[in-house]
Amino acid sequence: MPFGEWMDLWYQNYSKPTIRETTQEGYETRIYKHIIPSIGYIQLDKLTQNDLQQFYTRLKKNGRLRFVEEHGSGLSDRMVRACHASCRTALDKAVKEGLIPKNPALGCKLPPKKSREMQILEPDEMQRFMIQAKYEGFYEIFMLEVATGMRRGEIMGLQWNDINLTTGELHIDREVAKVKGKMIISKPKTKSSVRTIILPPSIIRMLSEYRQTVDSRWLFPSPVKEDLPRDPQNIYKRLQLVLQRADCKRVRFHDLRHTFATMALSAGMDIKTLSATIGHISSATTLDIYSHVTNDMQRKAAERIENKIGRKEPLPAHLRKYEEVPKKEPKPPQKEKFEPYKGKIRRSGSGGLYQVNENLWEGNYSPTHADGKRHKHNVYAKTREECEVLLEAMIIRVKAEIEEEKQQIKIQEM
Repeated sequence: MPFGEWMDLWYQNYSKPTIRETTQEGYETRIYKHIIPSIGYIQLDKLTQNDLQQFYTRLKKNGRLRFVEEHGSGLSDRMVRACHASCRTALDKAVKEGLIPKNPALGCKLPPKKSREMQILEPDEMQRFMIQAKYEGFYEIFMLEVATGMRRGEIMGLQWNDINLTTGELHIDREVAKVKGKMIISKPKTKSSVRTIILPPSIIRMLSEYRQTVDSRWLFPSPVKEDLPRDPQNIYKRLQLVLQRADCKRVRFHDLRHTFATMALSAGMDIKTLSATIGHISSATTLDIYSHVTNDMQRKAAERIENKIGRKEPLPAHLRKYEEVPKKEPKPPQKEKFEPYKGKIRRSGSGGLYQVNENLWEGNYSPTHADGKRHKHNVYAKTREECEVLLEAMIIRVKAEIEEEKQQIKIQEM
């Protein structure tokens, strides 16, 4: 049996039934685009450690199939290790089935395991980021993220019945992901991810106001598909645009989660509470990820203890005049107030126009209807010019509908 045939059999019958749909895409990319095309022809019982070692070397040197200009020709260490993990597990099963005497993947030298570099937004960056996000119309999404540390898919999966705006309880029990162009709504991966957190009062007020502008069961409904949440991938693209316009360093959405955790620890939240809030399996996981923060906290605690219990003998009177007087630190220069990037200024009552991604523009208009509530209306187009035309026509139509609503109310009152 060729090794590629065994890899396919192992994945379809033993691996695929046990993993989530959102995980399958990564497995299939590794197996059907890298492993089988490269070494799938080798007979299973003839596959050697040297065959696998050379395969990993090729992956690291020129294994990338997409985005070569942006990232170079070689695959990342993480991807090489993932390909090895699939080979090793499939070959373990082959040993158990008696197809080969031993696993040739054991003992292979692999690239070192490296955790992704954690980045957080500094306070001045956070301020600019939120000002720009508010102008772009994404303030509620990003503010909720930095106030709770939720995962991107968890935020997109929130529905209004998950939140008690009186008590501030927010229940997380679903997540959203996009797999092969299809939106997947599922339960979180681990039991610890199903959790209830308490929102700060300022976030409750923000969501209460935001609730008046949303006519959907989803907190953040899709602007293009009815009764579906926003696409998590488009949120990432919007994040990068807001960061760029706010003159902030480029970070991942997951780094906003790190920003929350760092702020929470610095503010005095204990590890166990933080672990439960962000949905880690255990406090040990949280400690491992944020050890650098807890180390800083321990040093500061030691300094505070020293200040409390330390005893210094006072200098004799005749030497006090030589005691060093602490120098006053110069005041930092006052920063100019940040103004958001606004692009083309629009006249009042003409709605808003935003670029969702490279091929999609969104126009929105949120007038007060006859019922006294603000309702959001959207149009979409591939170009700014086309979106302008659609937005103008939509505003005329909505204004006419509002007038008709008012006339209907007057007739009913007569």
